[in-house]
Amino acid sequence: MVSIRQLVTRLLGKEDVRAISRRYFISNGFDGTLTSIGVVVGAVLSGVPDGLTVVKIGLGAAVGLGTSAVWSVWEIERAETRAEILRIEQAMLTDLDDTRIQREQRGARVLHATMSGLGPLIGIAVPLVPFFFEGALLTMGEAALVAVGLGVGVLGVFGAYMGSISGQRWYVAAARMGLAGLVVAVINYLMPG
Repeated sequence: MVSIRQLVTRLLGKEDVRAISRRYFISNGFDGTLTSIGVVVGAVLSGVPDGLTVVKIGLGAAVGLGTSAVWSVWEIERAETRAEILRIEQAMLTDLDDTRIQREQRGARVLHATMSGLGPLIGIAVPLVPFFFEGALLTMGEAALVAVGLGVGVLGVFGAYMGSISGQRWYVAAARMGLAGLVVAVINYLMPG
């Protein structure tokens, strides 16, 4: 019997498993970060009176996006891996229940769902940090500016990472991803109301 550690090590050794987990992490982290920037700017412009309330709103968004990310990926990967097992079973004329193939696919599904959920949690949590210091060190406006800066930084890190693994200039990829955060902040700022 293979231990969980051995299974995870084997799964992380497979480029296709790492690539899928990476895609889910970055894609959902991107969504979470943009959501956080939108929540922060919208909350401050709407007159939310204190940083703790902004954090609570952001954590509500984190719960929603994190749950969506984990649940949807779990179901997507469940269907896709089941379809793949059925194709293999038909080709091999054998049942693959409780085999290494099935265990690895189940383990990959857990890994993908976990990475999918971590992305938005990080993307939302990092920009919320300045609001813990609102009132003591920062005004609401200053906290919002720092939060947008942190969000743009998170997006830039995502972009730099993706650029570096794909042979692109990392700083160009970072700037492209970071620009999305600025666009969301500006659109929210310019919205009427």
